Amino acid sequence: MTEKKYLKWYNKVGYGSGDIAGNVVYAFLTSFVMIYLTDTVGLNAGIVGTLIMVSKLLDGVTDVFFGNMIDKTKSKMGKARPWMFYGFFGCALTLFGVFAIPTNMGQVAQYAWFFICYTSLNAVFYTANNIAYASLTSLVTKNSKERVEMGSFRFMFSFGTNLLIQSITFSAVEMFGGGAAGWRAVALIYCIVGILTNTLSVFSVKELSEEELSDDAEESQDDKDITLVETFKLLVSNKYFLMICGIYILQQLRAAMLGVGTFFMTYVLCRQELFGVFSWAINIPLIAMLALTPALVAKAKGLYNVNKWSYIFATVCRLGLIFAGYQGNVLLMLVFTVLASFGEAPWQGDVGAVIAECSEYTYLKTGKRIDGSMFSCTSFGTKFGGGIGVALQGWLLAISGYVNAAPAQSAESISMMCVMYLVLPFVFNAIITVILSFLNVEEANKKLKANR
Repeated sequence: MTEKKYLKWYNKVGYGSGDIAGNVVYAFLTSFVMIYLTDTVGLNAGIVGTLIMVSKLLDGVTDVFFGNMIDKTKSKMGKARPWMFYGFFGCALTLFGVFAIPTNMGQVAQYAWFFICYTSLNAVFYTANNIAYASLTSLVTKNSKERVEMGSFRFMFSFGTNLLIQSITFSAVEMFGGGAAGWRAVALIYCIVGILTNTLSVFSVKELSEEELSDDAEESQDDKDITLVETFKLLVSNKYFLMICGIYILQQLRAAMLGVGTFFMTYVLCRQELFGVFSWAINIPLIAMLALTPALVAKAKGLYNVNKWSYIFATVCRLGLIFAGYQGNVLLMLVFTVLASFGEAPWQGDVGAVIAECSEYTYLKTGKRIDGSMFSCTSFGTKFGGGIGVALQGWLLAISGYVNAAPAQSAESISMMCVMYLVLPFVFNAIITVILSFLNVEEANKKLKANR
């Protein structure tokens, strides 16, 4: 039976452009906040890492809260789009604040400024925006193929933005005068770009009515009575939701370690410009493979095998990257980086469809729909994993004896950078591969439907 189609090509492209906005926040933070805070502002990497860790503890509960609020929202724009639209204005303001710490303040005040802006960005504004954005996958279409296509377009824009930010940021900062002024100017430009693309994405799609999303109107009315505590219980009782949260956290930890490339290229390979080259090697294969992901899923007749086997391939390639990196063979490093990115791409493209299946699993078992809350795993995993990753950057650099803006670093610091950039991404990939081998939610849903 052919599934009903809900979206035109321009709806999918417009939706996908929203991750330009998401990545002017998170790619910028993950790749550059630590080197900005240490080498420009002069803050201690270990203290910054600790502040980020405390921030994660404070914003850990907001994901389920905003997911629950989205589920209960009723407006002319729908459930999710109002949160996505208005939330990004706060994202832009606080992101600019993170990269606009006054240099004439005392150091304690600078730490406080950073902590307030960073926590507000993560705990409130990014959470509201990102959960709403992710949940649109299940709110604007019921077609499983369209959900995969939405995810593919989304992450093509995501990795394209990531590539651009990692390639041009250092030179853009210098072009605007370098130092604190240069970072402020670049942050302002990224914030404006984010506001424009987020707005475009919001108005490129339209949410389906509650009656069309649900089997009947009575079901959608009952779901309004789900409390925050009940929502939390429904989430943690879904093992597939917990698996996806774990994968998101591990992915962000890996991304943070790859962000150490700013240090690795500067101090280990002594060629800072290679950071942009490796960004191309990471992101171009991801973008290319994302375009093929819908066809791969269709050919494999499901998500599970595509995700599992592609990550096995990526993990083996990450092992090769360790060998090439310790040999100092830049060309071989680039080859294994490209191959690993090919393997990591399909999951990025179809994760929205997997989460929608995960939400369906909860409905089939409990009769309750919590689509907005289910997509809180994207925000929680991104924030928590990204935050812990950046904190880990700071802690490990501090432990190794990293000296801010020094022309050269100690052997211990160089060794730590190698472990962070080469070894830890392999470890995180290996754990993701194990989790994916158990994440066959499609098969679980088929069994539940057969037993109804």
